[in-house]
Amino acid sequence: MADNSASNSNEPERPRVEPEIIPPSRRGPYDRGDGWPPYGFTQMRGTHRVYVRRIGPFGFALIMLIAGLLAAVLLLILIGAALIWIPVVAVLVVIAAISGLFRRL
Repeated sequence: MADNSASNSNEPERPRVEPEIIPPSRRGPYDRGDGWPPYGFTQMRGTHRVYVRRIGPFGFALIMLIAGLLAAVLLLILIGAALIWIPVVAVLVVIAAISGLFRRL
């Protein structure tokens, strides 16, 4: 008797185990009857709607204002970081010049 799976390789493999379908009236294995979900507590119950609409001119201006403020803060942080290095480099140059003078003596 020939193996049927080898002769018809284009056919998908059949599942080895049938899935268990739990009817809605039957409790699941994690249902303790106290109303807590199996993976933690959540406030969401039932169906919730999410309303999505286009951004108006006021909303767009507000988003651009927030983006501009964030960009300005980031620029100030970068400039501040660069300005901190100016005195550090100046001190290192002065120390190098003084040590060069002491070597000549």
